[in-house]
Amino acid sequence: MLEAIGWFVLGLVLLALGGDSIVKGASGLAQRIGASPFVAGLILVAFGTSLPELAVNLQAIVRNQPALALGNAVGSNVANFGLTLGAAALVAPLTVRWRALSPLLLVLLLGTALTVVLGLDGSLSRWEGLVLLVVFVAVVAFAAARTRRESPELQDAIAAFAHTSTDLWLNLLRFAIAAVLLYFGSRMVVRSAPTIGEALGMAPLLTGLLPVAIGTALPEVAAAMSAARKGHGDIVVGHVIGSSLFNLLVVIGGMAVIGAPLAFPESFVRFELPAAAAFAVLLYPMLRGDLHISKNEGVALLIAFFAWVAFEILTMQH
Repeated sequence: MLEAIGWFVLGLVLLALGGDSIVKGASGLAQRIGASPFVAGLILVAFGTSLPELAVNLQAIVRNQPALALGNAVGSNVANFGLTLGAAALVAPLTVRWRALSPLLLVLLLGTALTVVLGLDGSLSRWEGLVLLVVFVAVVAFAAARTRRESPELQDAIAAFAHTSTDLWLNLLRFAIAAVLLYFGSRMVVRSAPTIGEALGMAPLLTGLLPVAIGTALPEVAAAMSAARKGHGDIVVGHVIGSSLFNLLVVIGGMAVIGAPLAFPESFVRFELPAAAAFAVLLYPMLRGDLHISKNEGVALLIAFFAWVAFEILTMQH
């Protein structure tokens, strides 16, 4: 058990380092081949932080642990809203100027509802997975078009997020380092997590939902708290919504395309996916109202998150 925890923690550290390296490499290469800093920043804000989770899920699929991967994908979404956003708002109130985030949040809610409906028969087929991937492509196109009409100040803030060296060899080296770190980090996490879960009496789905999802979210929590302290509320909320869309549409949709049919446990359809949607619903009035997430609202998100963790532990242990 202690050895497994050691490997698990080391894997999380490697994933965090690999995720940071690949984000910088992708930003530098995208700008070198002609992408504007704004476009590079938009993609990185929305989806860059999901890469460690994606590496873990690919490793879980290769090792034939789809329940662990499913748990990580949806647990990461709950952690995004409850833990990451709650902790960031607790550090400093978040002011959100990015008006495209509100419709994107609505797309996340509709996408979650669609996934629930498609999974009512207990599985997700290859064609149903393709539908989710197509929705994701449409979401990216919408976000790019809509955000181009936002204020120059917001566009400058997003472009500044992608600021890094465009040197070709430096960014190729970043990619190579990231590939090694993400591979070994995800391998350590996926190999040690079941041992930890079994020792705690957790089913594979719960292991993915809690230890793995929360563990891989911790670097994002730290980054979000730092961004909140600097007044970058748009970046924080953009990360949360974009990462959640990626996890739902690309990770789950991609798993169905690769390993169809993708089995959905009954509790996943009846509770885990609706719980993730409920956290998104909590954020919707905050974005539709004064575009301000206060410290009190951050506390409410954190309380809801820890209540969810407690409920999962009480109801899903063997």
